[in-house]
Amino acid sequence: MELTLLETCLLGAFIFCFLIQLYFSLFVHLKLAFYPVEPIPETAKKPLSVVICARNEVDNLTAYLPSVLAQNYPDFEVIVVNDRSWDGTRQLLENFASQHKRLKIVTIGEGEKFIAGKKFAVTMGIKAASNDWLVFTDADCQPASENWLMGMQQSEDPEVDIVLGYSPYMRQRGILNALIRFETFFTAVNYLSYAIKGMPYMGVGRNMAYKKTLFFKNKGFAAHMHIPSGDDDLFVNANATAANTEIRINKDAQVWSEPNTSWGGYLRQKKRHFGAGKFYKSKHKFILSCQIIFQFLFYAFFTGLLFFKATLYPALGILGLSIVIRCFIYPRILKRLNYSDLRWCFPFLDILLFIFLVFNGILSIFVKKVKWK
Repeated sequence: MELTLLETCLLGAFIFCFLIQLYFSLFVHLKLAFYPVEPIPETAKKPLSVVICARNEVDNLTAYLPSVLAQNYPDFEVIVVNDRSWDGTRQLLENFASQHKRLKIVTIGEGEKFIAGKKFAVTMGIKAASNDWLVFTDADCQPASENWLMGMQQSEDPEVDIVLGYSPYMRQRGILNALIRFETFFTAVNYLSYAIKGMPYMGVGRNMAYKKTLFFKNKGFAAHMHIPSGDDDLFVNANATAANTEIRINKDAQVWSEPNTSWGGYLRQKKRHFGAGKFYKSKHKFILSCQIIFQFLFYAFFTGLLFFKATLYPALGILGLSIVIRCFIYPRILKRLNYSDLRWCFPFLDILLFIFLVFNGILSIFVKKVKWK
């Protein structure tokens, strides 16, 4: 059956979008599927400091700080920055400090000047650190094992200044939890894969590490102190290179985190992340924008082709091929990144995530105000 000019253009554009998606899947993300996972080292090389910022986190600190303090690492300290809490965090930390010599408390009062969200708290924690190698996590995070710090310790390669770890969300019931974990999965697939490819562009503050000397050499967060978010990804975006960055995805070196339990809280969290992304380097913004735009156009052109009898079956065939290829690649990575249960609903979550990202992008245009806590 001969195609009209419109049908030919739509089908050609649809195929082009398919090929772009194929590139990201086969030549970027597939690298992570077969990336060799390094075993946890048996010995610790150098001392390190763990930095945790907390604002009104008494419940989370009660639940998770003991597992951080009990890490199987011979020489480390844990710095908790109490950022203007009023829920009993101060008293709890003082009790912990009386029992654990490793714990160092930094307190930020309500009268402190130049407070800029979490970045001020992180900076105060870094200044208080006794060691050059800094490992970061959050108050609502639990190390996957007692060897977490062994897995996130300083590299033997002296050129490595940044280590990007991975932090999955805890499994709970409901579609929101599945969406949150699936979105976190694809965020991790992207930043870890590009780091392997030699183009690191972000990290997640729930599990990452870098040198104190790197922080002060590059003036910390000075370039983006006015932005409420980005204490993790914007710092990595500005300072990570192919030579100075490694990734660590061993399951014992991961950190589990509590997810949002409400749609409103999740939308506010993604708004903060979306705002930080606007300040990435131009090449990173271009690549990330291409991924979203071409995925949107792929589904848009597919929908248009369904209205023409001559292009119906070719469109369905290409869509089916796309699903088969993605189902070959991503379930394998889901298992590697501790989300095995999501493999069975991958196609559904893939479409749902795309719809959510489009909605969140539109919402971000109209909602400007963001804050840490």
